[in-house]
Amino acid sequence: MKATLIIIEDDADHVEAKALVQKLMASNDRADLARMTAQARLIEAYESVRWPRRLPSLPELLTYVLEQHGLSRADLVPLLGTPSRVSEVMNGKRHLSMSMVRKLRDRFHIPADLLIPPARRRLAA
Repeated sequence: MKATLIIIEDDADHVEAKALVQKLMASNDRADLARMTAQARLIEAYESVRWPRRLPSLPELLTYVLEQHGLSRADLVPLLGTPSRVSEVMNGKRHLSMSMVRKLRDRFHIPADLLIPPARRRLAA
């Protein structure tokens, strides 16, 4: 199958490029598989610029974890200390201590990197 690569500059190009990858996936020709790999890389590059990923804030992360486990903020008190401390953390006014990080990590199996703010991670490195 003769196919050229599509340079992706907008969403229409993105749709066309994904369709091309679908076509190339059906081929057993080595050249087509190489084109498919190259086109997939172009798609990935476009998507990373168009829809960049960002880490969730600590309150967003904790809210998500609580929802997934069917828990409320009150269930964080044994892990964080007091209701007022839970409120401060959930409102983004307080960072977690290392003790709190360990407790949350152990309880919810959350990587510690997600619980420690980026500035503190740089200082520790």
